[in-house]
Amino acid sequence: MDKKDTKSEIIDFLKDLVWIVVIVIVIRTFIAEPFQISGQSMADSYYDREFIIVDRFTYLDIPFIKDWEIKRWDVVVFKPWVNRDKEYFIKRVIGLPWDSIKIKDWLVSLKISWTDDFIELDEKYLNSSNNWNTKVGQLKTEHNYSVPEGEYFVVWDNRNHSSDSRTCFSFSCNGTTKDSFIPKNQITGRLLIDLGYFNFSNFSFKHSWKWQPQLKWIDTSPRWFSSPGTYDYWL
Repeated sequence: MDKKDTKSEIIDFLKDLVWIVVIVIVIRTFIAEPFQISGQSMADSYYDREFIIVDRFTYLDIPFIKDWEIKRWDVVVFKPWVNRDKEYFIKRVIGLPWDSIKIKDWLVSLKISWTDDFIELDEKYLNSSNNWNTKVGQLKTEHNYSVPEGEYFVVWDNRNHSSDSRTCFSFSCNGTTKDSFIPKNQITGRLLIDLGYFNFSNFSFKHSWKWQPQLKWIDTSPRWFSSPGTYDYWL
């Protein structure tokens, strides 16, 4: 092999590398992106350490071709403006633009913009400790939210062990300039595929659940396209 051949191979290798990098960037920016869940906020729908693929394309605006559409009950990943220590949050969309949401007696009710009445939600994706037990802090008084145009009301599935739109993603909305809603330009995409989490220490998809020691092991097997987002949420 002469020097000319070696130089050509190096150039070809660098060209291929550039193309690979470009393709990966395009896919991650416009089509799909991998994440790993950290924490208990979406239990029991999704667990700590599970790997997921987030669909970015569905929410992509393409002029003259498609506008993005966020649907109610979508599990979304977004960049929070409220926490500098965490780059991304994962939550479920409950309220769409112009919706009204009421939390009273630990129940969630929703009034869609073109309707007159509130309807209580039957959130079957919540576990037994969270279903019919949605609080705002520890208060049982009525709380009302009106979702502005272009923004969304999002909550965790593990309602009583995390903060979300109910309290401005903090302990309270009082005395802050923050609000309860997420603008669409901060939403990265929707959860598309659940790849689960493989525990190499016991060579299985089961691992310990430190937040609920009584559940010695939880099953984090892949569910692929199956998601706790296929229920009838209206009571």
